[in-house]
Formats: sequence, structure tokens, C-alpha cells
Amino acid sequence: MLLTKAKEMNRVLYIDLTKKDNKIEDREDLFDEYLGGSGVAIKLLEEECPKGVDPLSAGNPIIFAVGPLTALYPSASKTVAMFKSPLTGNLGESHTGGRSAMAIKLAGYGAIVIKGSSDIPLYLAIHGDEVKFKDASSIWGIEAVAVGRILREVEPGAGVRTIIRIGRAGEKMVRYACAVCETYRHFGRLGLGAVMGSKKLKAVVISADKSIEIPKEKRKEYKKVYDEIQDVVVETDAMEKYHDLGTAGKIYEMNKLGGMAYKNLESASAPEEIAREFSGENIAEKYLSRRVSCAHCPVGCIHLASLRELYEPGYYFKTSTIPYDNETIYALGFMLGMKSAEDYLRLIDMVDRIGMDAISTGVTLAWVTEAYERGIITKEHTDGLEFHWGDVQVYSEAIEKIVGMPNEFYQNLAKGVEHASSVYGGQDYALAFGGNEMPEYHTGIACYLNNLTGARHSHLDSAGYDLDQKLIGKEFTLEEVVKGLLKEEEWRQILSSLVVCFFARKVYSAERIIKALDAIGIENWTEEKLEDLGSVIHRAKMDFKFREGFDLAKLRIPKRIFEVPTPHGILKEGDIRKAIEIYGEMIFYSHSSSKL
Repeated sequence: MLLTKAKEMNRVLYIDLTKKDNKIEDREDLFDEYLGGSGVAIKLLEEECPKGVDPLSAGNPIIFAVGPLTALYPSASKTVAMFKSPLTGNLGESHTGGRSAMAIKLAGYGAIVIKGSSDIPLYLAIHGDEVKFKDASSIWGIEAVAVGRILREVEPGAGVRTIIRIGRAGEKMVRYACAVCETYRHFGRLGLGAVMGSKKLKAVVISADKSIEIPKEKRKEYKKVYDEIQDVVVETDAMEKYHDLGTAGKIYEMNKLGGMAYKNLESASAPEEIAREFSGENIAEKYLSRRVSCAHCPVGCIHLASLRELYEPGYYFKTSTIPYDNETIYALGFMLGMKSAEDYLRLIDMVDRIGMDAISTGVTLAWVTEAYERGIITKEHTDGLEFHWGDVQVYSEAIEKIVGMPNEFYQNLAKGVEHASSVYGGQDYALAFGGNEMPEYHTGIACYLNNLTGARHSHLDSAGYDLDQKLIGKEFTLEEVVKGLLKEEEWRQILSSLVVCFFARKVYSAERIIKALDAIGIENWTEEKLEDLGSVIHRAKMDFKFREGFDLAKLRIPKRIFEVPTPHGILKEGDIRKAIEIYGEMIFYSHSSSKL
């Protein structure tokens, strides 16, 4: 096994699917300045993505990037994917765990750039420095989960291998199709699966053949820093909740707070019996079968349910293992008015097999249900389906039709709720922000500013929902909210460039990050330099969005969010519009003040 110094993992693998060719370049210039992960990925996207390119054309690149802490420290376990989103038309960025980051790093790369488009279905087999383009015609049309099982049988590298693949939704270019990684992890949001499908790229298999050498003079320091981080992760309560009940543990309390969207945000809390049915405690007690971790993470936050079902008379049962978390419970449970946790698990299993983002799927179906009840959508549109809250059979059939696209209505649904509502009406209750379907929270002004202005339109951009909860019962100004969100989003650019799981954000303080970098030979970072870099990376992302037509002044805000009380009371559109204006002023000021 080859040894590579930690500070020398600067290689970028460039793959051209059209020419079936590849090359490796040392990009020390990027990694020295931008660390890795999101920082390097946005610069590569600037280089490789032509302005105004169709996201589903050969010209749209896919970039996978890892960071300097990957495979070296606990919970530095994520891979960043960056591309132009077919759902929003601007920045597409999604993160996943599994073995992906470890495999890329130990294959010898800091980043992988995939360009072009194949003339036949194929998958990439990247085994260290060897890259093969393999015919995927025999697995085209197969479910994402099954593809993993098939490729595990024919590709080497068990235990040090990642398999990133798409299902039928990606092949059909559903705009919110995801890419599945190691069965239970996903590049979920913003349509990476559709971009892979447009390139006829069914899967990417990456296996490791290298290890990382810590400089001899740094080994004692490295062990000391490693042990310190490991102890914080496993011996304190910093990440305890993620292991015990996982993110599902917040469901009941969020509903009690009145910050949980129910039935397309018809209200901000479900009835008590529904909240208890979908609580993390109830699902764990009845269905939790095991916990698993991403590579080089001791937490075990991935919670898997076992669902045992009779499928033929005479005691013929099948048992499905299904990942669950708070966001899927929200989108495929609460938003759809489901009454049974078992029915929710059936939907998430189906969505995972087909390869669709669970949040976008649930929010889109919730809009359809309300639009059907209001009469703007009819059986003629739905190909005979009658939408009612909580009808798992109809929702299952609708998911199949979104992928199958038997008529114009389902073709429009496959483009997301922003597009569908622009065609059929009902935009007042079409819950998309910047084109991306709404995440779980209805907690106050900060969560919606996060969704509207965040670089990815993701609830994890700046955790506005968390700021909302901290501000309950307190006096605050719009400027204070915007400043808090911007500061958090800029700092998260550092975490996603290292690449550290956001669940470990309290573990990786600036002081600890500097010690961790120094212990592997990456020296001379200070807290001020890190903060300045976070600002630069964030602004680079926003500049890419502005380049692709994003306009803060033209953001559509669904009227529904002003009709249902949050824990802070009723929101006012004027306040949000003013806050967006302040945000625009602050990002320009923040960037111009940067010392980098």
C-alpha cells in the first residue's frame, strides 16, 4: 500500500465521459488556499461549468471533493458534491457520508471532476490510479439499492470501497433525483441523481489503495489531538443525542413547540396522537433494528428500522431495513398527514429504491394533495388518482408515476413544486424557497431567511431553525438575525471544506481545527484566517448563483408561511423582504472586509 503525506493529497482526477478519458493534475494551488471540500469544489465549479449551461447537458460538471481531515480524524467523514442544480438552476451542493470520503481520499485524490456525457449507460470503476469505463446497460433501469448489491459482487475493494449510484428517478432525470451511497446515505438535495442520469452515468465505484503518512516529527502531536477529539465525540454529550434516538429524537418536541409543518403547513403542529406515533421514541421502540456509522465516525447516527410485512397468505413475510430521520419523518409523514409510522416507512423505502430526494418528494405530493382538494388539480391531471391526506397507496402510485411520467402533469411534477405550481396555480401554498422544497421547520423568521438566502437553500446552510429557538421570548432586530445567520453560514464553509460532519460542529472549534491541521503538517492557520476564508468561500458560492441568474429581489415567498403562527407568532412579509435586503448588503460588506 502506497504512503502519501497528509499535506500532499492535492491531486484532482479529471474524467471525460464523452471521450472515455481521464487525467490527474496536482492542484496544490487550490488546496493550499481553500483547504478542500466546498472551498475547492466551488473553485473547480467556476473553472469547469460554463455560464448559463443547461444543468442536464454534457457541459455541467460533477465535482466530488474531500478535505484535509478526511480519513484522519473522527467524524471528518463527509464528501461534498457540487454541480449546477437542475431543480433550482443555480448552485447545486449536496453532502453524504458512508465510505465515500474515505474511499476518495485513500484512492489518492482530493477531488474528482466528471465532465461530458456517455453515449451508452456506463459506470466508473476507480481503483486508485486505475480508471475504467464499464458498460452499465445490464443495470440500467435497476433500483438504486439493487445496483449496490450487484456491483459489490463484481468490483474489488470490499471494506475500502464506495458505490455511488442512481435509481430510475435519476435515469429519467426527475429534477430532485438523488444519488445513493452505501444504501443508507444519500447525496439527497438539488438533483445530483438527475445530472448523473443525463450523463448516462449509473454509478461511480471508488476503492482505496493508499494510506496517509503523518510526518514523523508530528506523530506524537497527531496522536494527542486525535485522542482529544475522539474523547469529546464519545465521552461527552456533544454528539450523544445523535447516537441515542438520532435526529428523530427532536420530532415530538418540535411539534409541541409549534414549529412542525403538518399537511402542507395547514398547521404548525400535528394532533397529539400523530406526534406520538412519529416520535423518535415510538419508532425506536417499535422498529429500530440497528445503528450504523459512516467510515471513521464512532457515533452511529444512522438509525435503521426493520419492517416485517406479510406479502402472501400462509406466513410469507419479507423484512425490509429502512433508514429514518427527522427530515424524512417530516416530509413523508407529517406533510402528507400520514397516521401510521409503518406507512411512512413504506414510503421512505420506496423513495430510496427509486432514488428520489425524500424532502422534495413529500413537499411536492403535499402540494398536489391540497391542490386536488381545492379543485385546481383533477383526476384528469392525476391519471385517475384521487389524492387524500394519509393515503399511502395513492402516494406510492404517484411516486411511480412521477418517475414513469405517463402524462404532462407528472412530467411537470418531476420538475418540482416551484415549476408545477407555476403551471397549474396554487403558488400561495407551494412550499419552495429559491426553487428548493421546504425543509422541516416553521420556527420563525430565521429559518425562512435561511431557506431563501442560503447558498444551497438548505436548512443546514446556517441552521436558522436553531437561531429561531434560541430567540424565543427575546427581543431582537432584523439586523441581528441576518448577522447571526451570515456568521454561521460563513463558518460552516470551513467545516464543509475540512470536510467535517455538521453534527460534529461543536466538537470542531476553531482552536481544535488549527491543532488538527498543524498535527498533520498543515501549518500557519489562525482563527482569523479561517473566518476570512469562510467569507471568501461563501461569497464565491453566491457569485456563482448570481452569475446563473439568482436575484435576491425576485425571490418568491409562499403566502402560506404568513398565515400559520410560528413560535414567534405570525410572520410579516415586509419583515422578511427587509431582512433579505439587509442580507444582500451584508454579504457584499462581509466580502469587501475580508483580509484574504
